[in-house]
Amino acid sequence: MQQIAILYDASQAVLSTFDLDEVLKQILAIAGDYFHLKNVAILLLDPKTQELHVRSQIGWDEGQDRIPMKVGEGITGSSAKLKRPIYAADVSKEPRYIPSAQTTRSEVAIPLMVRDEVVGVLDCQSEQIDFFDSDTIDLLTLFSTQASMALQNAKLYSLERRRATQLEAINAIAKQTTAVLDIKDLLDKVCSLVLESFPVDHVSVLLKQEDHLVMKAHHGRLTSCVAEDEHLPANSGLWSEAFANGRTMADNHLAHGQNATETCKESRSRMCIPLISFGQVLGVLVLDSQRPDAFNVADARPLESVADICATAIQNAHYVDRVRHLANIDGLTGIFNRRYFEKQIADELERSRRYDAELTVMMVDIDHFKRLNDEFGHLLGDEVLRQVSSIFSQQLRKNDVVCRYGGEEFAILLPQTNSQQAMAVAEKLRKVVESWQFPGVPRPVTISAGISSCPVHGSSRDDVVKAADAALYAAKQAGRNRIIIAPMERAAVAPARP
Repeated sequence: MQQIAILYDASQAVLSTFDLDEVLKQILAIAGDYFHLKNVAILLLDPKTQELHVRSQIGWDEGQDRIPMKVGEGITGSSAKLKRPIYAADVSKEPRYIPSAQTTRSEVAIPLMVRDEVVGVLDCQSEQIDFFDSDTIDLLTLFSTQASMALQNAKLYSLERRRATQLEAINAIAKQTTAVLDIKDLLDKVCSLVLESFPVDHVSVLLKQEDHLVMKAHHGRLTSCVAEDEHLPANSGLWSEAFANGRTMADNHLAHGQNATETCKESRSRMCIPLISFGQVLGVLVLDSQRPDAFNVADARPLESVADICATAIQNAHYVDRVRHLANIDGLTGIFNRRYFEKQIADELERSRRYDAELTVMMVDIDHFKRLNDEFGHLLGDEVLRQVSSIFSQQLRKNDVVCRYGGEEFAILLPQTNSQQAMAVAEKLRKVVESWQFPGVPRPVTISAGISSCPVHGSSRDDVVKAADAALYAAKQAGRNRIIIAPMERAAVAPARP
C-alpha cells in the first residue's frame, strides 16, 4: 500500500495551491523525493508554435533549459506527439535522445494532459541505465495526471479571477475526492460535492463497462429514471454524444415527455461532461437542472475541471481496487487465495447468523498430487492445479467462493446450502474431475472432499473448518476419490496433515 500513500501525499501537495510557480515547485520536489530523481523538468506546450519550453527544472546542464523543443522531437517531443509515456532504458541506444545533462543514462517522458490535449511533459532522467521499472512508470503516469490538473487549475486561476469561488470549490472537490479510495464511496462523494458547489439539481455518474454506459451513482432533488448499475441505451441520450465525441454537450431546452430514457424526470436543462483521464474516456458526468437555460458556455470550463479531477480520482480508485484484488488472488491458478478465504468466511458466517441460513464449507484435496508431481514434473502439476481450479469455478454458482487453501488443497464456501445439497455439488465436481482428460496425464486425476456446515457443525470459523478438514482426512483414509460429510458429533479432530 506504499504506492497508495505516495499518490495520496503527492496529490494533496500539488493540489494545495493555485500559484503556478508553487505548483511547479511541488511537482519537482515530489518527483525528486518520492522517486529518488536528481534530474526532473516540466516542459509546457505553446499551442501556437507547437514547441515545448522548459518551465521549471532541476539537474539540467547550464543553458539547456533555454532551448525549446518541437513536438515530435526528442523523447519529450515524441511523448507529446504520441500522447503516451516514452521510455529510453539506455539513452545511448535511443536515436531520438537529445542531451540535457551529461550524466543521463535513462529517461522517461510522460505527457501532461488535460482531457485529451497535451499541455506539457514531465521529463525524468536518471544516472543509471534502465532505472525506471514498469511500476515506477505507472506511478509517475498517475502522478502526472494530478500534476496536469494542478497546472490547469493554476492557469484557470490566473486567467479567470472572477471564478475564484468556483475554483475554490474545484480545489475542495479535488482534495476530498483524492482522499477517497473506495470507488463506490468516491462516486457518492463526487455527486454530493458537485451538487453542493454548483447550481444544479441532480448529479449522475455514468461509467463505461464493456460497450455500455452504466449508472454508478446519482444524487439530487430530481426523480431519477435510471437505477444504480442499470445499463443506459448506448446510442441515445445527450450522454452518448458526449462520450462518443469526448466533449461537453449541453441542451437547455429539454421537452416535456421526452425523458423516458433520460436520467431525470423533471430535467429541463442538461450538461454532459465526459470523464477523461490521460486521453481515455471513462464515462460521463451528467448535470441536470429543472430550469430551462440553466447552462451556458462560461459554466463549461470550471465544470470540466471538476470532471477531470473526478476522472483522475476514479482512475486512482480503480488502481487501488486492482491492487487490493491482486492481493486476494492466487498467482498460479487465478482463483482466490487463503487470505481472501479467511476474510470471506468471517463475512459469510456473520451473514449466516444474521439471516438464520446455513453455510457449507468444503475442503477439497487432489489425490496423490505429490506422486503426480514426482512422476510428471512440477510444470504439469501446476497445469493440473490450474485446470482443476477452472473446473471448480465453472461448475459452481457465482456467489460460491473457490479458494486455493494451500498446495493442492482447495476451500469452497457454499452460502445458503446445507450439507446434503453440498454433497450433490461435491459429487458433481468429483465426477467432472475424474472424467477430465488432463493433457500429459495418462490416468484419471481424482479428488477427495470433506463437508461441514454452520450451524450444524459449529458456529465459528475454527469449528466448521476443522470439521470439514476432519471429514476430508476421513475420505482420504477411506481410499480417496470420495466425499464425506462430517459427523454430527466429533469426538476428536484428525491429526494435522503434513
